[in-house]
Amino acid sequence: MTRYEIIRLLLKPFWPVLYQKVHSDLLALIRDTASKPCRILDVGGRKSPYTIGLPCAITILDLPRETEVQERLNLGITERILSDIRTNRSNICEVVLEDMTRCTLPSNSFDGVVAVEVIEHVHDDDAFMFHVARVLKPGGWAYFTTPNGDYIRNEPPHYNPAHIRHYTHAQLKELLERHFERVNVWYGVKTGKWRYRGIRGINPYKPLQALETMLCNVINRYESRGLEKQWRRTAHLFALCFKEK
Repeated sequence: MTRYEIIRLLLKPFWPVLYQKVHSDLLALIRDTASKPCRILDVGGRKSPYTIGLPCAITILDLPRETEVQERLNLGITERILSDIRTNRSNICEVVLEDMTRCTLPSNSFDGVVAVEVIEHVHDDDAFMFHVARVLKPGGWAYFTTPNGDYIRNEPPHYNPAHIRHYTHAQLKELLERHFERVNVWYGVKTGKWRYRGIRGINPYKPLQALETMLCNVINRYESRGLEKQWRRTAHLFALCFKEK
């Protein structure tokens, strides 16, 4: 494990709550996966902060950064990001630059697929899910998060030009059930001032702001407990799916 990974893991209690939850959920899934080492495909992961230190072999699949919108919203892979991955990460075994809706990776090759805040960017979500299911081994799992469309609208003042749609619980479940044998969808992460202040990022050159950010994430973690069935004032939908054995 690299120095970067050790520091990031020590700071996990102060990460944004979405990343804390995803990291913990993935760790539990990996521990229950029979294959060792577990192979995970991280779609749209870039630096994949939520997979830091996980005991698995990770392949990142993402698009190269080519457009002004990608640049403005920090989307896609750049040469700098590739360099940072090689320097800072010990469990990333491969980076693939392609579109998941036209994925060329071999079928039945991964134990798990994770896509955190990705599917809202995808035009052809049915093709996306087809390939996710295709590359999974029989009995494999897929884990998704996306904005909670039952509560959060992609409208001003929070409009994101890269988002194609925000799924409701029912819409996401219906999409996933077309491709997976078992599907579970739930809500999570309370939104509001603590969450917004906590996702600003931690800047070591601004220590007071960094302390405030970390404190906000601690508060947001505690206020986000037990919200799996609460659509109001929750920021994200989470989904876990299993491919038929």
